[in-house]
Amino acid sequence: MAWITPTELAGRHVTLLPLDPAHAGGLIEAASDGMLWQLWFTSVPRPEEMEAAIATRLAWAAAGTMLPFTVTEPATGRILGMTSCGHIDPSAPAAVRRLEIGWTWYAKRVQRSAVNTEAKQLLLAHAFETLGCVAVELRTHALNQASRRAIERLGAKLDGILRQHQLARDGTLRDTCVYSIIATEWPAVRSHLAWQLERPR
Repeated sequence: MAWITPTELAGRHVTLLPLDPAHAGGLIEAASDGMLWQLWFTSVPRPEEMEAAIATRLAWAAAGTMLPFTVTEPATGRILGMTSCGHIDPSAPAAVRRLEIGWTWYAKRVQRSAVNTEAKQLLLAHAFETLGCVAVELRTHALNQASRRAIERLGAKLDGILRQHQLARDGTLRDTCVYSIIATEWPAVRSHLAWQLERPR
């Protein structure tokens, strides 16, 4: 039986809405800010792929293996990007529940802002405090240095690197860095993220 259900997560800088096909236009607009699909080391849907990408994520959600979100700006409702909790085992007993936070991208104009920090704070709080996860993973391409630094700033620890783990969009083999935060680390990580959000930028 699935132990996740679609939900809205709200903060000061972002609101995470359950992904919906009606968000396609706003997501295309966000991805077009920086033409993010041109980044070879990550996978952002091209405009013509967005509806299919949404449908795929919603199919995973229906199977209980993903919780996909559209990231929005609270003041305006403008769509900023996409993120998800995935690799969920819907039949996992409570003692070993875990998930991965990923499939994340943002419009160029909000990168290196409070958006990612608060989105991750909301997702981690939901994973540990509501869903009762024992661990949360975050993964990225070994050569995506910006993503690696962002994950490390959250307080996640490197578990290891999966060599030649999967195919990148350009056909090259990706080495995947696997990071995690475990439940006993969450209180300290939570305080660290709160400090990051409060400090002057």
